[in-house]
Amino acid sequence: MRGAGADRPVVARKPGNAGGAKGTGHPGESGGQPASAERSRTDEPRPKPFVIDKWAVWEAYRRVKANRGAAGVDEQSVQDFEADLKGNLYKIWNRMSSGTYFPPPVKAVAIPKGAGGTRMLGVPTVADRVAQTVAAMALEPVVEPVFYPDSYGYRPGRSALDAVRVCRQRCWESDWVIDLDLKSFFDTLPHDLLLRAVEHHLDHDRRWLLLYVQRWLTAPLQDEDGRLVARDRGSPQGSAISPLLANIFLHHAFDAWMARTFPDIRFERYCDDVVVHAKTERQAREVLAAVIARLAECGLELNETKTVLVYCKDDRRRGPYGPNRFDFLGYTFRTRSVKGRAGSLFVGFTPAVSDDAGKRMRRRIRRWRLHLRTNWTLDDLARMVNPVTRGWIHYYGRYRRSQLYPTLRRIDEYLVRWLMHKYKRFKGSSGRAYAFLVTIKERQPALFAHWQVAALTAG
Repeated sequence: MRGAGADRPVVARKPGNAGGAKGTGHPGESGGQPASAERSRTDEPRPKPFVIDKWAVWEAYRRVKANRGAAGVDEQSVQDFEADLKGNLYKIWNRMSSGTYFPPPVKAVAIPKGAGGTRMLGVPTVADRVAQTVAAMALEPVVEPVFYPDSYGYRPGRSALDAVRVCRQRCWESDWVIDLDLKSFFDTLPHDLLLRAVEHHLDHDRRWLLLYVQRWLTAPLQDEDGRLVARDRGSPQGSAISPLLANIFLHHAFDAWMARTFPDIRFERYCDDVVVHAKTERQAREVLAAVIARLAECGLELNETKTVLVYCKDDRRRGPYGPNRFDFLGYTFRTRSVKGRAGSLFVGFTPAVSDDAGKRMRRRIRRWRLHLRTNWTLDDLARMVNPVTRGWIHYYGRYRRSQLYPTLRRIDEYLVRWLMHKYKRFKGSSGRAYAFLVTIKERQPALFAHWQVAALTAG
């Protein structure tokens, strides 16, 4: 829906036109406008009901462009949007400032989940991503100071690795972990409670945020067949403002409630991924029962088949309890053999890259089809894969990096096959091709990012 005249520039009306061609607006007539050289009040542009800085719209566009992303229902890419950048940004500012911005439908895209099945993502249009980012930029400074330190997801100066680091330390200090799995969190967020949570943080000057949050929450989804699906719950993953809305909701529904109800219980939350620590099994079960009841009050529920109590077994904790492992943010925490500083081995409870994360990385390596790119050079291949592998090494190599090596060596296997396809002298001889790859690695150890962290070994 578009507000009438929202996109047209405000044009000052000429004296004499206020009452029509023959109305009382003729200067000099009784009841009409005075014949004066001064500007009349009707000449002034009407003030916008909402004060939104044009710079904020520009900065939001810059962030959207940096994040890239697919086109929405209008099939307009960032490049298409830039064809009339000034005009498009003005439309967004003008409509948001005047209260006449209505978001278009959100494109529904199904993506595979690591454990099987699919997850539905919502892809807004480029213009709508800009508008959502404007709102997120205005809302974040208001709510950020009140968020708890144990919330890590999508917050400035905090990362998933920070959450993994703190979780690792607390697993040493507490015997039990509650691995919480919220069932279809983004699909089931109750709109009424979410809007109340957002409203709680807004003063009069920011009331426009509540208006637009409500419109984004109720914008329909457009499926692959073009059908529009109305929404009365949830906030689609993939939108620019959904992570912030999720944090606001869970701040009230979980974080603040935990601080009131169990002030001595520590937890780490990364958006809807939550790990809670407990000293005893009895305490863990008590907290879990209370969490289930609390989430039910807030219109949410746990996936009880994936929510588990975990005993952090190690050399000091040898009780006959299980299970003894859980996954958190791409890492598997479990009992492992660990080498101490003096070189002696002991049993610890530590994180390493998870099996699901390893499978995702290996799928990505297969999709590269490096062995078939025979018209490329090794430098070309390195330029393609290095940005991705550096990210893997930085994230999944932070703890127990050796667990990452088998996955990284899959790249070398494809490089050997690439040599066999590209050069006749290596055809049918993987051994010679591998030996040649080793010589290249010795001459140019920095050519591939993974060569710097994982030694090439046969097989």
